[in-house]
Amino acid sequence: MTFRTHINHQPADTAPRAGQCLRTYLREQGWFGVKKGCDAGDCGACTVHVDGEPVHSCLYPAFRAEGRSVTTVEGLARPDGELHPVQQRFLDAQGFQCGFCTAGFLMTTAALEAERGTEQDDGKLDDLPRAFKGNICRCTGYRAIEDAVRGVRHTERPCAGQAVGRSPGAPAGPQVVTGTARYTFDVDVPGLLHMKLLRSPHPHARIVSIDTADALRVPGVHAVLTHEDAPATLYSTARHEHPTEDPDDTRVLDDVVRHVGQRVAAVVADSERAAEEGCRLVRVVYEELPYVTDPEEAMRPGAPALHGDKGPESRIARAENNVAGEVHGEIGCVADGFAEAAVVYEETFRTQRVQHASLETHGSVAYFEPKEDGTGERLTVRSSTQAPFLTRRALCALYGLPEDGVRVVAGRVGGGFGGKQEMLTEDIVALAALKLRRPVKLEYTRAEQFHGATTRHPFTIGIKLGARADGTLTAVRMRVVANTGAYGNHGPAVMFHSVGESFAVYRAPHKKVDAYSVYTNCVPAGAFRGYGLGQVTFAVESAMDELARRLGMDPLVLREKNIIGAGDHMVSPIGEEEDLHIASYGLDQCLGVVRRALAEDTSAEEAPEGWLTGQGAAMAMIATGPPGGHYADARVSLLEDGTYDVAVGTAEFGNGTTTVHQQITAGALNTTEDRIRIRQSDTDVVRHDTGAFASAGTVVAGKAVLLAATSLAERLKTLAARHTGVARHLCAPGAEAFDCAGRVVTLKELYEAAHAHGAEEELAADGHWGGSPRSVAFNAQWFRVAVDPGTGEIRILRSVHAADAGKVMNPVQCRGQVEGGVAQALGATLFENVRVDGRGEVTTAAFRRYRLPQYADVPRTEVHFMETSDAIGPLGAKSMSESPFNPVAPALANALRDATGIRFTELPVTRDRMWLALDHGRAV
Repeated sequence: MTFRTHINHQPADTAPRAGQCLRTYLREQGWFGVKKGCDAGDCGACTVHVDGEPVHSCLYPAFRAEGRSVTTVEGLARPDGELHPVQQRFLDAQGFQCGFCTAGFLMTTAALEAERGTEQDDGKLDDLPRAFKGNICRCTGYRAIEDAVRGVRHTERPCAGQAVGRSPGAPAGPQVVTGTARYTFDVDVPGLLHMKLLRSPHPHARIVSIDTADALRVPGVHAVLTHEDAPATLYSTARHEHPTEDPDDTRVLDDVVRHVGQRVAAVVADSERAAEEGCRLVRVVYEELPYVTDPEEAMRPGAPALHGDKGPESRIARAENNVAGEVHGEIGCVADGFAEAAVVYEETFRTQRVQHASLETHGSVAYFEPKEDGTGERLTVRSSTQAPFLTRRALCALYGLPEDGVRVVAGRVGGGFGGKQEMLTEDIVALAALKLRRPVKLEYTRAEQFHGATTRHPFTIGIKLGARADGTLTAVRMRVVANTGAYGNHGPAVMFHSVGESFAVYRAPHKKVDAYSVYTNCVPAGAFRGYGLGQVTFAVESAMDELARRLGMDPLVLREKNIIGAGDHMVSPIGEEEDLHIASYGLDQCLGVVRRALAEDTSAEEAPEGWLTGQGAAMAMIATGPPGGHYADARVSLLEDGTYDVAVGTAEFGNGTTTVHQQITAGALNTTEDRIRIRQSDTDVVRHDTGAFASAGTVVAGKAVLLAATSLAERLKTLAARHTGVARHLCAPGAEAFDCAGRVVTLKELYEAAHAHGAEEELAADGHWGGSPRSVAFNAQWFRVAVDPGTGEIRILRSVHAADAGKVMNPVQCRGQVEGGVAQALGATLFENVRVDGRGEVTTAAFRRYRLPQYADVPRTEVHFMETSDAIGPLGAKSMSESPFNPVAPALANALRDATGIRFTELPVTRDRMWLALDHGRAV
């Protein structure tokens, strides 16, 4: 077949394979800016231009590019290297976070701009909801993207000594907008083999036999791995600094499957097609076992015990009752507290499964590379992970490998939200690479993300509140049941955390909790933004509003009367965490923002005639790190050219830690951010880093960077004084040089002087932080909504968010975290729902069946930062990546209650449920 096309003005004549889509063809030609997000034309991450027209390349047959001109994001810039105006605007506006979707938005915008003033111009750029109906962003909340399209600049230029509190752009920004940022699979690995997984069709079954003979006869198949090839070691896919936080209940490949979609066998072949064919030809005989999908039923006597064969070494609370973990506690006597109450409110609330839906799916590639000391090879795993160091530790334990025999590295990670605080692919590709001594790749499809990865925990929360006539709380009681699915990864920890700060934020003399994390034959749940607090906060804040109504009080007044104060101890029925402190307090300011928004609001006037309007608020508190320690090491060095190198372990996936670490270093060394290089998320760069989760990127890793940079500044000052003979206190660092009482010594000169005198060790400094003590962050959300009683449509008229982030390190970036958290929470509140059938099988395993927030669904949220400075966090900062999510659902539910008179106790509040509730006039 003769084939010829032009890609980014370069000729290409490699013929595509039969049936190959343009996306895979372009990536095989090395154009990695074209991303895989869905394989179904739903997300737009693969958008390219064909003869100037934007197309979803995952749907576009590669052979149709014959004789055409194809442009990817790498070809968007001018021939002289100058950025395309759209690329520059996205850079100036910081119109991205993880950046995985950015190429798609850039290519869509550039194509529409090219149509301006032509016959093809249909005004889409003036109607962005219509323009971007084929593009999805999971991180930003879309406001930053709109500002980029409109040419609104937010980023600031470097300025020596004034780094923290300003908004320099992300260090990887130029690479993101040009498509040269390298995510997990944006590398060319010679000799790469491809893995595909055979998954269970049954919710619970024992594997009687596996026949791999036919699969091994498929041309190109190298191996079929089964439970007989896997170690018998039990472990947890969850990654925590202390592995004992999670039950050890999982095998790499097991002879018992416990949910539809669990991996049964792995086929490794020269191509994905051959591997898929091999999977189809693996013959498995199953003995089907009884199954249970409801957690309440799972705890009853006689229910099928999913892990009943496991002993106490697995740390399962009550395996015979499917209880992975439980907590029970009481302060005072809740019976007495309710007896004292003038008003009591009791209700049961339910939250659903939610998918993380990071646009980059889970995946990893394992290969061998020579050891630096030349003593042989080591296994290297390149992975889309939030915790490379903990993954290395787990791989070493699983396969009996020394720590220096394994390296784990994450490229830029395309979204995480807690979902990549798991080891879901690294273990199996490592097994294959060790067996075959060849590079092996496994990349999840979008469907596998739904039935083979993890979800947010579904919760059932029974809550009872009692208060005196003046609103003083007398008692709080909760019974919480979390469905952890087939495996307990994160199950006990999420359950424990969910009833921590949600209880402690309100004072009451009598509190009681009974909480359970329960196994069922469903897709496993895991870590998700908020880590259980969002689910329980939905119940607590909804119940507080109902209690206020019964008391005839303003809900804000009821909260203000009962919230924890600046000097109070945080106590919940699960005990007091000794290292957790209110090191800065902005909750009163947060509620003040809500009160002012309500007082000045005129948005109800924008509601269509006949629509119902209402307003509602909610608040939340969260610890700025996990209990038990979250460790980070950092190293800051002066380089030969007079610039600096920062080595830090935490990963970048849109959380913005790279920018913050650069700013912290620049401030400590009185230089500019553009003179600092960051190396990160690689087990080779520093001693250890627990990982980029639990909101620790700024408050833990950032503190380690601050300690290292501050130490290096002192060392360099001593060197400058020694080199010049000037008193140390007269030597002041600058962007590129020290000023020593008028004598200028460049950093390059200082580097050379140190080497000449054998003082190289003074050109670098290390920092370490252990994540304790910890502080707390506060958030409040307020909505004005309108509801169409005829259709059930819900329209958000105004969204206001108050965030107590301490000293805001980068206002633009932090605002993006808040906006992204609000947008993701709105999705979980209004329509996202991982549905499972009676067998526990996921039935919404595609974006077009699982409704994600799109541009038209997300309002612009007004973000207000409180004026606080934390006594624990680096330079006064607190975390702000998870916490904005938590108050959104109850705030919206409270607004809907105000508008309709209906208390929604179950999420999501979809349009059809709203219509049915209005039609029947009842609570749901």
